[in-house]
Formats: sequence, C-alpha cells, structure tokens
Amino acid sequence: MAAAVAVAEPKTKYDRQLRIWGDQGQAALEKASICLLNCGPTGTEALKNLVLGGIGSVTVVDGSKVEQSDLGNNFLLDEGCLGQSRAKSICSFLQELNDAVKAKYVEESPATMIDTNPSFFSQFTVIIATQLPESSLLKLDSICRSANIVLVAARSYGLTGLVRVSIKEHCVIESKPDHSLDDLRLHNPWTELKQFAKSIDICDKDPVVHKHTPYIVILVRLAEKWADAHDGQLPSTRQEKREFKDLIRAHMLNVDEDNYKEAVESSYKVSVTPGISDEIRQIIDDSSSEVNFSSSDFWVLVASLKEFIANEGNGELPLEGTIPDMTSLTEYYVSLQKIYQAKAESDCLAMEYRVKSILKRIGRDPDSISRACIKTFCKNTRKLKVCRYRSLEEEFSSPVLSEVQKYFADEDSCFAMNFYVLLRAVDRLAANYSRLPGQFDSEIGEDVPRLKEAAVSVLSDMGLKGSSLSEDLIAEVCRFAGAEIHPVAAFIGGVASQEVIKLVTKQFVPLNGTFIFNGIDLKSQVLAL
Repeated sequence: MAAAVAVAEPKTKYDRQLRIWGDQGQAALEKASICLLNCGPTGTEALKNLVLGGIGSVTVVDGSKVEQSDLGNNFLLDEGCLGQSRAKSICSFLQELNDAVKAKYVEESPATMIDTNPSFFSQFTVIIATQLPESSLLKLDSICRSANIVLVAARSYGLTGLVRVSIKEHCVIESKPDHSLDDLRLHNPWTELKQFAKSIDICDKDPVVHKHTPYIVILVRLAEKWADAHDGQLPSTRQEKREFKDLIRAHMLNVDEDNYKEAVESSYKVSVTPGISDEIRQIIDDSSSEVNFSSSDFWVLVASLKEFIANEGNGELPLEGTIPDMTSLTEYYVSLQKIYQAKAESDCLAMEYRVKSILKRIGRDPDSISRACIKTFCKNTRKLKVCRYRSLEEEFSSPVLSEVQKYFADEDSCFAMNFYVLLRAVDRLAANYSRLPGQFDSEIGEDVPRLKEAAVSVLSDMGLKGSSLSEDLIAEVCRFAGAEIHPVAAFIGGVASQEVIKLVTKQFVPLNGTFIFNGIDLKSQVLAL
C-alpha cells in the first residue's frame, strides 16, 4: 500500500505537466542535474521554474553575499539573508518550493571556477550561465562542448535580455509541432484498408448507414474510382481537385450529411505526395546515419528507418497508427482503429527487427534500445528534428554575414540586432574600465561615446565596417547601467527554463539561435548568426 502511495504522489504532484511531456519526459527531468552560475534574479527565476517542475538536482555556483540591492529584485531573498551567502540562501528557499529536489551550493565566483576547475562542469546535464561576461562565456562554451554538456546562456540587462543554447547536436524525436497532417495514407492505402473500404457500400440507400460511413472509407473508394478513370493517377491539379470534390458531393443523399462534408474538407489528403519529406530525407541521408559502436540511439534508429523505407516501407515511413475523430457508426470506427493499429504494429515490429540487426552489426547489445523507445520513434518519424549549433566562438568571430545584413535591413529585426551588438559592446567596455557603462551617474556623459566606440568595434569584427547603431539606443543602454529589472529577469529566466526542459526531455524544438528580448517595444526575435 505504501509503495502504491509513493508512486501515485508524483503523478498527482506533477499531473498538469505530465499531460504535456508524459512519464518519459518527467523521468528525464527527475534524472537531470542542473548547474546555475550566478543566482541573481535571472538565474533564480530559471531555477525556480525547474525546481517546481521536479528537476533531479540543482547546484548553485555564486560567490556573492546578499546585499540590500538583492532584496529589490530577487523574491527568494529577504532581510534575514543580508550579509549571508547568496548561493546558500537561494538553495534554502528552493528546497522549500520542492523538497524532492536536491539542492547544493558552491561559494565561488563562476569566472574563477571556469578558469581554475573546468572539470567541475562535466558532472551536470545542463549548465545555465547567467550574467556572465563574454570572455568567461567563451571559455565555458569550449569546456561544455568538449564534455558534450548542454550550455544555456541567459542574460537580462535593463529592458533587454538574451538566451542562447549551445551544444554540438541535439536530436528530437517528439518535436510535437503545433500542426501536422494526419497520417492516414489515403494516397497509398494498404491491402487491409482497401478490403475494409470495399466491404462497405457507399451507395447504400439506408440513410443511417449512408450518413455514418467514415470519410476515410468514402475517400478510399472514390479515390480508387477516380484513378480507374484517369490512368491510375490521383487528382493533382487545382481543377482536378475541384472535380474530385464534386465527385464526393455527387454521392451525397442529403445536404446535412456531415461525413460527406468531412470527406470534402479532407479530400486534399488523397493528393498528398507519396514518400517522405525533404526534411526527413535530409536526416536519413546525413553522414551520422552511417552508424558505429559509439553512435547515439537516435542515429541507430535513423539508420534502421532508412533500411525500413527501402524495404518493408516501400518508400514510406512507418504508419503512426492513429485516426482522428469523425462521423461514423461505432462499429466502423472501431474497425478502422484496429486496421490502423495493426498496420502500425506491423511496421513497428519490422523496425524493431532492423534496430536489433544494426545493433548486433555494430557490436552493441541488440536489446539496448527498448521496444517502447522504438515504438515512440515509429509514431514520430514524420516529425524528427536535428538541431546543430555553432559555437559561441564561431558566432562571435565569424557570424553569417548575409543573415546579419538581412536583420539590419529589416525594421523589426534591426532593434534586436542593435541590442545584440550593444550587449557585446557592454562587455568590451567593462573589460577596459572594470565597470559597466552608466554605473555612475557622473560618468554617463563619457560612457555614451565609449559604448559607441565599443559597438563600432563589435560591428567591425562582424564584417560590418562603417555601420552604425541607433544613438538613442546607445544612450538608453548606458542608462540601464546593468540593472536586472525583475519583470525582465523573470521573463528571460522563464525562457531559459523552458529551453532547459525541451533539452532535457528531448521534446519540442529548442531555440536555434540567439533569442533577444526588446523590453522597450515588447518584442522578441531569434537571430540565427
């Protein structure tokens, strides 16, 4: 009984999020180990979201003591924390939010830790680096890439901020797009589906049967009829598609037959191009699909998929096996469900055989990839994503010039690009003067031209000699004086934690570029540089 309660408790506790990323995603979160560098408001907001979500463990690295200014923008600190270790105080409050999460702290400057103890970072799943200067961030990115650790850099600065993900490669099986076409194979029905469709008379005069024949059956039958009259070809041109809709309407007995309306609305599914999309073709033709002993499970599955498509799939991906709701007699709908599920199961078994064969061929345990994992992969083969990220060094030293020019030329993107350059210029000025621009009111007048000079230097390094930024924005960034304003920090921290969840669960597609928030106009932009 006690064991049952122990299992039920997390399900109740995380019920709402389990509906989004499921047991598998939650298990990944609970195994993850997160390291936060600097626990100012931006980092604290990010960590708070992850702790509430049930992340496995967190380690906070921060050598600062709590000051009066911290109480104005960090809701996890109070007056009783003044003078105490900021990392220790934050960990204490985080544990109160979720006692199931293990929280540790290290009283050390992140910059010092990066310089003196790089191996420290190899124990973590994800590093969240907040408010780090460019020089430290570049070193940390190199460390993380060498150890294949995910780095999420986040920074809030006055009314702007950024988030940047850095990892060599991130592969996503469950990308969960907002919209996707149902995998019904109406353009290429298999034998069992054809036989079931033929068993139903779509010309039956019984009004109950006629208006409750599933639109899948209607489309399979009428597509076959169309093909017989058009040399085996399905409707492809706009005129042919219009005529095919007229053919469907001609079989209606009454104007109120919802199933035929559904058939008309879904008639385009008959004309879907056979085979696989260009995006999936690019993945299966990737050099990583030539697998060896050290290949990841994802690429072993892709290699198996490639073999499946060429053999059992006859040029098609494994069937997903689900059908949407539709107007239908219950017995017809249940029969259709079983037909689709049986086909999906057959495809999954064929994939499982391919996976085991490849694993054996490369010298790995044939059972090292579970059937549940193979099944999930088969259900999502049309939605696979592979994200590859440039290193920060590559982005900073050799940005994609055509993209940079495009962003500067676009009115909406130009502001984001200005902020991107100015945030880098701030670090250059701080490196020269050992303080942030605008930190002292008496020196704002001198800091504006200094920041402008630093920005021109950044632009020159990006290959944009002679380019300039908004004078008003340069002055505004000086006025920011490096302040972490809580609403902006909460937003940037929220974006950072969202990306961490995507990366840890390997669900949804993470940002691929530098996310810039413009708090002046309340706009955001992802810059692919």
